[in-house]
Amino acid sequence: MQRKKRLLQAGDDDPMSGMTNLFDIAMVFAVALMVALVSRFQMTEMLTKDDFTIVKNPGKTNMEIIQKKGKTIEKYKGSKGSSEGKGKKVGTAYQLENGEIIYVPEE
Repeated sequence: MQRKKRLLQAGDDDPMSGMTNLFDIAMVFAVALMVALVSRFQMTEMLTKDDFTIVKNPGKTNMEIIQKKGKTIEKYKGSKGSSEGKGKKVGTAYQLENGEIIYVPEE
């Protein structure tokens, strides 16, 4: 009887002492998940100091433009029918044989 009593008294009195290890494991899992998602979607540019522009679904109605300038990230999303009848023509773009695109503004 004395032996069982000593085993029970040898542990901590705090029932939440095991939760600290679970918190540490959850934090490591969360960081690993974030790194995996950034790598999977090839968004490693978001972590650098360089400026960049990404065009998702180019030429479609659900096209998105993600632009990073310094520390700010802006997201432009196209809406259906937004290009019909709104705005004005400001120039013409030509694609050369070598793939280069030249923009010629109208006067």
